[in-house]
Amino acid sequence: MTEEERAGLSARERRRQLVGPLLRSGASVVLLTALFYLCPLNRGVGATAAALALGLALFGCLVAWQTVAITRAEHPRLRAIEALSTAVPLFLLMFSAAYFLISMNRPESFSEPLNRTDALYFTVTVFATVGFGDITPTTGGTRVLTTVQMLADLILVGIIAKVLFSAVRIGLRRRGDVPEPPEDQL
Repeated sequence: MTEEERAGLSARERRRQLVGPLLRSGASVVLLTALFYLCPLNRGVGATAAALALGLALFGCLVAWQTVAITRAEHPRLRAIEALSTAVPLFLLMFSAAYFLISMNRPESFSEPLNRTDALYFTVTVFATVGFGDITPTTGGTRVLTTVQMLADLILVGIIAKVLFSAVRIGLRRRGDVPEPPEDQL
């Protein structure tokens, strides 16, 4: 759709184009969070590590797939919002599940036993880099996992955001909304 075609849309049609992706984004956050609270989590520590590693690999595949989808989308910016609203909660909930399972199997791993909400709180605390206070990792294994999450957080915020924003730019260029940069900026 060209700029002229978009300008010809009624306010109602433009709102509809915006509301759909926003509703899907909200629904994905609610669904992922509900699954975190409703799914039975009862693995041992070794299985937890393997599941987290597999989950992170699948997360990488999801981000790659989402990046391609953004470049081909009719509305790349909205598609990027949808991608982030799925990827970030999924990422956080994977670590939350791992922390919960570790705490369940080895309660001494944290300064206090974690329920699912505590695990989610701890994960978001690490992600937001606001520091530790009431819940802290107390064993070498949980400190290593927390460090892995911190490094993965940096990757998520830095590299993945850059990749998704670049995909938006490619999608906008494909539509003709953004001019090609001069050759010396490529």
